[in-house]
Amino acid sequence: MTSNSDLKTASVNNPPNDDPIQLSNLSVARGVEDLDQAKAWLSVRGIEDIECITPDMAGVARGKMMPSKKFLDRSTLALPGSVFMQTISGVYPEETDDFQYPPNDGDLRLIPDLSTLSVVPWESDPTAQVICDMATPDGTPVSYTPRNVLKRVVDAYHKKGLRPVVAPEIEFYLVKTNTNPDLRLEPPVGRSGRAVAGGQGYSIAGINEFDELIDDIYHFSEGQGLEIETLIHEEGAAQLEINLHHGDPVALADQVFLFKRTIREVALKHGMYATFMAKPMQGQPGSAMHIHQSVLNIKTGKNVFSTPDGKNSEAFFAFLGGMQHYLPKSLIMMAPYVNSYRRLALGTSAPVNVHWGHDNRTAGLRIPNSDAAGKRVENRIPSSDANPYLALAASLACGLLGIEQNIVPNSATSNTTNEGTNELPRGLLEAVALFEHDEGLESILGKEFCSTYAAIKHGEFETFMEVISPWEREFLLLNV
Repeated sequence: MTSNSDLKTASVNNPPNDDPIQLSNLSVARGVEDLDQAKAWLSVRGIEDIECITPDMAGVARGKMMPSKKFLDRSTLALPGSVFMQTISGVYPEETDDFQYPPNDGDLRLIPDLSTLSVVPWESDPTAQVICDMATPDGTPVSYTPRNVLKRVVDAYHKKGLRPVVAPEIEFYLVKTNTNPDLRLEPPVGRSGRAVAGGQGYSIAGINEFDELIDDIYHFSEGQGLEIETLIHEEGAAQLEINLHHGDPVALADQVFLFKRTIREVALKHGMYATFMAKPMQGQPGSAMHIHQSVLNIKTGKNVFSTPDGKNSEAFFAFLGGMQHYLPKSLIMMAPYVNSYRRLALGTSAPVNVHWGHDNRTAGLRIPNSDAAGKRVENRIPSSDANPYLALAASLACGLLGIEQNIVPNSATSNTTNEGTNELPRGLLEAVALFEHDEGLESILGKEFCSTYAAIKHGEFETFMEVISPWEREFLLLNV
């Protein structure tokens, strides 16, 4: 995420108005704005089926598959609203004073965003996919669905003449296939014939262990118009990280959504799993989704974090103040599962605080070295298991609330800050308690979303508590 001065048009949602017939060599439908153009794009590629997908609360792809002819006939696509009220295990949470199910569980409409139309490169038959927004039968956007929540936050910036720019970094593990959830996960065997060891941060040899798999990641990504900036080997055993180009938050959330799906498919093709769990293996580092953020003035295209002479601006400090104040309250959107809090632990490389510092990787908020135009805040707290739409929405909401309320941050630190005391919520219930009924977050994320999301998280914790862990069998079985 280097120079931000020319980013005001960097958005997949604002593509050039090209004739799709001229894009026969591309696999993503840039410039497609209506069904007539989509028909031409699909015809050139011989597409037979279309997957109409949307992220649920967990970021899992939900939707319907249909013949392309039926899609072009303007058929009404719908999903029951309860799809967006399920826990990760498919359980429905209990109703509360703040959260109730719709009495009839009626349909919500899938509204395709044709700018996201792309091929599905791993399918044997010519298949396309399109990301959809959710609306009520009369066309009103559904306030609590993840893509609409992020759009709401971005719109709040636009109303103030601001445009947020983000660049996510996603870490994940490759692991041996494992069909028994009671067994521990293990690193896969690379091309050397040996299981990959940890401690190989930035190792080229570590990447080369999976050359063919990584080639397929690049090929499948290119086939969907997804742009990878860099790929590295992280510290964990067979832990990789993909960095994406900076751009519009909705467009980048779409890319992370599709990348996760793509990487899982590539791993399966090569006889292993790819997991975005925050802490999949005991004794190994956790997986993060770091988010680089800057904010532009829409009229000038300038980075509002810098003054004309290149110094830190009032908006920069207020953004940081908002992050420090609201990140703990919104942590549940960036660390959404019980497993997420295993990563946010002392004695690891993960942050456990909301301190900020210049190029300080031990702080939750790092300010990377850059010129004035590229000044940005790296939020190092989110884990890779987070729904990208909700993690981006929460992180950007924190910063905007800081700007609106002119919140003053603490002073920058150059000390090691991830030792000594954990300053973040230590578990799921503590995080939900901070999130619920916060007026600032509700004002920008929407009360309906906040109450629905909190109910889901309470439900997931109760489901988790039904499971007896190996630790309990090991230390309690014969000792208590």
